[in-house]
Amino acid sequence: MTPRGCFLGVERSLTGKRWEERLADSRLGLALSQQLGLPEVVGRILAARGVQPEDAERFLNPTLRDYLPDPSAFMDMDRAAARLSQAVEAGEKIAVFGDYDVDGATSSAVLARFFAALGVDLQIYIPDRMAEGYGPNAPALMRLKAQGVSVVITVDCGITAFEPLGEAAKAGLEVIVVDHHAAEPRLPPAAAVVNPNRLDDTSNQGQLAAVGVAFLLVVALNRTLREAGWYARSNRPEPDLRQWLDLVALGTVCDVVPLTGVNRALVAQGLKVMAARGNAGLAALSDVSRIDEKPGTYHAGFLLGPRVNAGGRVGESPLGARLLTCDDAGEAAALAARLDSYNAERKEIELQVLDQAIRQVEHSGPGAGLVVAASEGWHAGVIGIVASRLKERFNKPALVVALENGVGKGSARSVPGVDLGAAVLAARQEGLLVNGGGHPMAAGLTVAAEHLAELTAFLDTRLARRLAEIDYQPALGIDGALKPKAATLELLAQLERCAPFGVGNTQPRFALPAVKVAKASVVGENHVRCFLGDAQGAGGGSLKGIAFRALDSDLGPALLQTAGLPLHIAGRLQIDRWGGRESVQFIIEDAAPVST
Repeated sequence: MTPRGCFLGVERSLTGKRWEERLADSRLGLALSQQLGLPEVVGRILAARGVQPEDAERFLNPTLRDYLPDPSAFMDMDRAAARLSQAVEAGEKIAVFGDYDVDGATSSAVLARFFAALGVDLQIYIPDRMAEGYGPNAPALMRLKAQGVSVVITVDCGITAFEPLGEAAKAGLEVIVVDHHAAEPRLPPAAAVVNPNRLDDTSNQGQLAAVGVAFLLVVALNRTLREAGWYARSNRPEPDLRQWLDLVALGTVCDVVPLTGVNRALVAQGLKVMAARGNAGLAALSDVSRIDEKPGTYHAGFLLGPRVNAGGRVGESPLGARLLTCDDAGEAAALAARLDSYNAERKEIELQVLDQAIRQVEHSGPGAGLVVAASEGWHAGVIGIVASRLKERFNKPALVVALENGVGKGSARSVPGVDLGAAVLAARQEGLLVNGGGHPMAAGLTVAAEHLAELTAFLDTRLARRLAEIDYQPALGIDGALKPKAATLELLAQLERCAPFGVGNTQPRFALPAVKVAKASVVGENHVRCFLGDAQGAGGGSLKGIAFRALDSDLGPALLQTAGLPLHIAGRLQIDRWGGRESVQFIIEDAAPVST
């Protein structure tokens, strides 16, 4: 991996990162700005994200017409649609078996709302994280069969559920797998397996979240029913599928998949639907999250998503799906309040586990390729978040394992260029796991306690080899330099043309060269608020800044104790709404001393 140019000469920042210029070809940036009639900084941002002149208009105005693939391009999609059409025609009982995270809840809700529009009551089953674990399990499938269900659709799970689906098949229960996680060469026994990441799929849509795959299944089934004349015979209007794009956007953003191609269109259009507040559950959740502006990816990923997730993490697993399929405003408000309460509880548990995990890693030291923390008594519902925090702190892939009764439930997070899902599948194939799977940046697993040491050694060796191959050095991509006075609401409006932001289309990040930090103070638990001014003075302006969780690293103390010396500051621009006024504030992510 050849590093890009070192921005402002920062080889190692206060958070241990090399600052790299995102834009490799400044001529392309200039050409894009001239072609589109946009400020040069916007052209640079587009060019840094790989946008070519012929694709620029589609990128800035992503529509489903331009990006939505033909569902028939996916392996088994037509087979799945045909089987479900047959079930609808025959009045068979259908159930969806969903994962307990946001992707699973939104996937379940999209299917439930579509079937409700058909007049079909789709039963939703979300497993209990603590009692049942991840993915389909035979007892739950057999209970659904006993209740008269003849077809089960698994969403955001099922691609490696060989034994449970084998038992279902023997019992005569047909299963349609709708997933997006990394697949093995063999596939589970099922009526259809729809997964853009199965090895023989040629759709080239592997970036989709499960909710995107579920939405395309709805598109395919809707088309099949229309072509079969079902809507005419049943005297039912064909539903407008776009009304459920708010759910698709939420699941896509929260599963942290690349916001490129069709995902970009699904999220861009879905956020517009979300703003209309047509979903009673999402409207109630927005109210309890105190969202009083047009929703964006930040609101979906950091305010709405964690609350939907909270039921599966520390409360009642089905609660998120229940909220998203609720049409009664009063009931939705009550469900949203419960999820908000569970989210507050989740935060407290997370802080406790994170503190213990950091102490454990600092005592034992991180491995060459993997940071590992494991303990009895940790809540399995927060280990994914803790793994993310450890990855950020130690700049390496991280695995956190909650041990109970001789079994460890683990969650892992990776760094760019290191395929964690493939590593977990390899460990599974080596016989080191009870279960496990994932995608490049995240994975989950179940391991017998006596195999934990062997598992961590296997993963550490494999991931260390990969880190060496790519010559991994944690880096912070920078789009350009700004003076504080250039950070205006007008600039923010221009940058918003490039939204929605997320993986694959990261929010623009700028460096403020050699600024002075004034009036720095600690706010909340460990955040630092300050004002940033031009070190040269002379009307350079002043910009509000805040660094979240800054006291967890060297960044916070440096901001609090600059002794009047200038710092290079890196971060993102954000609108600050307070007292009915709008202004710009700088979200500080990193800093570095100014070389003399």
